[in-house]
Amino acid sequence: MIKKGFLRLGIFFLYLTSLLPFWFLYLIADVLFVIIYYFIRYRRDVVQQNLANAFPEKTKKERHNIEFKYYRYLADLIVETVKMITVSEKQIQRRVVATNSELVHEYFAKGKSIIAVAGHYCNWEMAALNFNFVTDKRFMIVYKPLSNATFNDFFVKIRSRFGGQPVAMRQTMRKMVEYKNELTVSVLVGDQTPVMHEVNYFTNFLNQPTAVFLGIEKISKAIDAAVVFYDMKRVKRGYYTYTLVPLTENAKQTAEHEITDAHVQYLDGMIRREPQYWLWSHRRWKFRPEDTHK
Repeated sequence: MIKKGFLRLGIFFLYLTSLLPFWFLYLIADVLFVIIYYFIRYRRDVVQQNLANAFPEKTKKERHNIEFKYYRYLADLIVETVKMITVSEKQIQRRVVATNSELVHEYFAKGKSIIAVAGHYCNWEMAALNFNFVTDKRFMIVYKPLSNATFNDFFVKIRSRFGGQPVAMRQTMRKMVEYKNELTVSVLVGDQTPVMHEVNYFTNFLNQPTAVFLGIEKISKAIDAAVVFYDMKRVKRGYYTYTLVPLTENAKQTAEHEITDAHVQYLDGMIRREPQYWLWSHRRWKFRPEDTHK
């Protein structure tokens, strides 16, 4: 009970912090970067190993430069996530811009629901909030539930602020079947790490064999959706654009693993373009192909 009380107090503090203007939050981010990078040294060993494996062709100095820029951005991402608690519709539409939203309406005109694949790249959560204003159809945000129920409920409320419908990952297929007779848009993150018993496929990602979920492919084929990828770019501090890149218009007509390989390789290229904006502190490579045969 005491722990739950502290969690609620923490959430209330985050709410008060979110009321601060962006410019002040970025001053906090500058201080937060110093604390995370130099004092706490948050997962720096994980980041360094991930960068070494992903970019063996780069010098140690080049990888250090990416690491430094990543932590600078991570501090910004933290305060931007806090700001999402109270950010206004006007601010979201001004700070995150879809460059080709007409593609959504073109697919709807053809009777196609849309699966939009994102990565843990730039501020993917802000982009998902912005997508609410691109369509008037049912908009679902698929998420991996947190182990802490209080924080999980907190983030569900944030994701649903502008009309989006958060859907827990394990409920995705059931929801898709439930809404199969209406046009929908669903956002799924494509670089989640599956648990060991769910590892069925490895593909090459950032220079190494990587276990990936096949859920995006299975769901898109089940409803014969059009599949697009969020290509995000950071314009400047607190401002982003995203372009919806078509991967396939008819999921059922694709070969096995074609959709999976397509979205993984697109993310790979996006990360190589500006690597500092991907979530390098995530322990992404927990399994190797040989682990699944033990």
